[in-house]
Amino acid sequence: MNFSQSLPTKIHVIGATGRSGKALIQALQTRNCEVISLIRNLEKWQKSNLNGEYRLIDLKHNPLSLADALKDAAYVVSTAHAKHSATILEAGPKEATYIFLGSTRKFTRWPDSHGNGVIAGEKAFLSSNRRGVILHPTMIYGSQGENNVQRLSSLLKHLPFIPLPNGGKALVQPIHQSDITRAILSALSKPWDGPHSLVIAGNTVLSYKEFIKIILKQANIPAKPFIPIPMIFLKAAALLTYLIPFIPTIKTDEIQRLAENKDFDISEMKEQLGFTPIDFKTGIEQTKL
Repeated sequence: MNFSQSLPTKIHVIGATGRSGKALIQALQTRNCEVISLIRNLEKWQKSNLNGEYRLIDLKHNPLSLADALKDAAYVVSTAHAKHSATILEAGPKEATYIFLGSTRKFTRWPDSHGNGVIAGEKAFLSSNRRGVILHPTMIYGSQGENNVQRLSSLLKHLPFIPLPNGGKALVQPIHQSDITRAILSALSKPWDGPHSLVIAGNTVLSYKEFIKIILKQANIPAKPFIPIPMIFLKAAALLTYLIPFIPTIKTDEIQRLAENKDFDISEMKEQLGFTPIDFKTGIEQTKL
C-alpha cells in the first residue's frame, strides 16, 4: 500500500514523545504530512530531536488547552494510554477521525490498572459515534528503549537458568514497532464509518520457550538450562527483584500473565489494514539487544 498517496495532509498527534508517537511522526514527516504534536512536557519534546509544530497541553492549569490544540483537527492520532480517550473525544471536533492505541491487555484474566484503563477508553470511544478505530497491539518490541524484549534480554543475562512458567507452553505473538507505525498509517488512509476496534499482532505465533530461545540467540547470551517452575515460586522470586538493583523489577501480575496465551487471529487486521506484519525472527534481527 502506498500510504503517501492516501494519507491526510495534516494530522494531530497526541503522545508525540512516546516511542510509538515518535516513530509515527518521523514516518508522517517523511511522507510530507503536516504534523501538529500535542505535548505535556516541553523539556522532553526538546530532547526528542523531533521537529515541526507543537502545542503544549496543561489540563491542570488550563482545562481548555486540549480543546484549543484540537480545534482545527480533522485527523487525531493518540498513542497515549487509551484511558485518556474520553477526555480527547470531549475536547476534539465531532467531525474528526480518531485513531487510538489500546492494548490486548484488555483480554487478560488478571486485569490491572493498565488493562482496565484500556477497557474504559475503548468503551468511551465505541459509544461516542465518532469515526475511526482503536488499535489493540500485542507485545510491542523493536523500538529504542522498549521495555518488553529488551528488558527481558537484560534479565536473561543475569539468570543462571531460565525459569519457565507453565513449562513455557503459553503462546505469544509480538508485533514489531514498524508494524505499529504501518497500522496507524493504514488506519489514517482508510475512510472509517463510525467507531471500530481492531487487534493488531505480529505474523508469528510461538511458545514462550521458543520466544526465549530466539532472544538468547539474538542477544548472544550463552545457552542456559530451562527449568519449569510452579507459579507460586515465580511470584515469590518476582518480589525479590524489587531488592536487587542490577536486574529489572518484575511485578507478580506480570508473572501470572506469562502463563496465559496471547495469540490472535490477524486475518481481520490484514483485511482492514491491507498489509501483512513481519515475522518475529525478521523483527528481532532488527532489534538491538
